[in-house]
Amino acid sequence: MNAAPELLEAAAQGDEQACEQMLRENSGLIWSIVRRYYGRGVEPDDLYQLGCLGFIKAVKGFDFAFGTQFSTYAVPKIAGEIRRFLRDDGAIKVSRSMREQAATIFAAREKLKNTLGREPALSELSEETGFNAEEIAQCELAVAAPDSLQRETGDGLTLEGMLGGESPEDGLIERIALREAIDELPEREKMTILLRFFKGLTQEQAARLLGVSQVQVSRLERRALEKLRASLSDGL
Repeated sequence: MNAAPELLEAAAQGDEQACEQMLRENSGLIWSIVRRYYGRGVEPDDLYQLGCLGFIKAVKGFDFAFGTQFSTYAVPKIAGEIRRFLRDDGAIKVSRSMREQAATIFAAREKLKNTLGREPALSELSEETGFNAEEIAQCELAVAAPDSLQRETGDGLTLEGMLGGESPEDGLIERIALREAIDELPEREKMTILLRFFKGLTQEQAARLLGVSQVQVSRLERRALEKLRASLSDGL
């Protein structure tokens, strides 16, 4: 189906109602592409969300000067978004090597907890496993990707609340965008977000694990949240 020029132009300019109408009118097209990727380990509804993401990118990138129908332009965009997710494992699949690394980190953490009688510091975990802080952060982000933006920290905060969210749906697209934004953070800021909002620790607990003061954790957290807000805002 090819959209009326006025509707397509309005959607491209960010009109939410126009975008929603475009999605409704082209849902059959999106589903026809989604069905090609059944049986790949991803739920159909999640594939459809990815297809919608590709569709919206097509809406924003289309130009009538291309001399082609919109549907012709949109199809590879929809399929490409799904293929990219399946190729890169996205926010659902985790590679076997990453799972093995996670198991090593988990075993080391439990061993050190039993030996030390407390949660091990990041430096101690790094020494025990041979992985540097960046590798530990990447691994923990992969296997503990946020299933919910409403998970509370030890002091009752949520990542959604700190990012200024307005109760967004906890969908696949939101998880992908958040994970990609966190992956771009510097090592210390990434670890702070991981410990605070994925592991649910207080600032004091995170400070002990990172080997820094609570004030430093507060600063790291503030800088990281500012960057995440900017990144997620740019991606909308």
